[in-house]
Amino acid sequence: MPLADWTFGDNFLTILSIFFFVVYIWILFTIIGDLFRDHELSGWAKAGWILVLLILNYLGAFIYLIARGSGMRDRAIKEQAEVKQHFDQYVRSQATAAASGSSEVDQLHKLSELKAKGDISDEEFASMKAKLVG
Repeated sequence: MPLADWTFGDNFLTILSIFFFVVYIWILFTIIGDLFRDHELSGWAKAGWILVLLILNYLGAFIYLIARGSGMRDRAIKEQAEVKQHFDQYVRSQATAAASGSSEVDQLHKLSELKAKGDISDEEFASMKAKLVG
């Protein structure tokens, strides 16, 4: 087809086709992610679902969404809650360390001040620094 015969309708159909292909790929990645997130499903069942998704394409995706759609939501919410819990624990531990002033950087700074004042010797500084750094 020559470029001069390319119409607005052809452009629209091309854009629409690309849009639906991208949506299908997005749904496919979401489904595959959900399959591997589900620890109650056996490996053979996961392989079966992947095979259905590859053979039946759009129909397989719709079947999966109808059959296991509510579970997808529950698993996603559970995973997000676990990630949030781990993040909150990390933030609390870092905030506690910063508030207590017991971070390694602060302790090294105090050691260097003590050494600069002459309160500790070079050997004491080196041994205390080795203990802090690990």
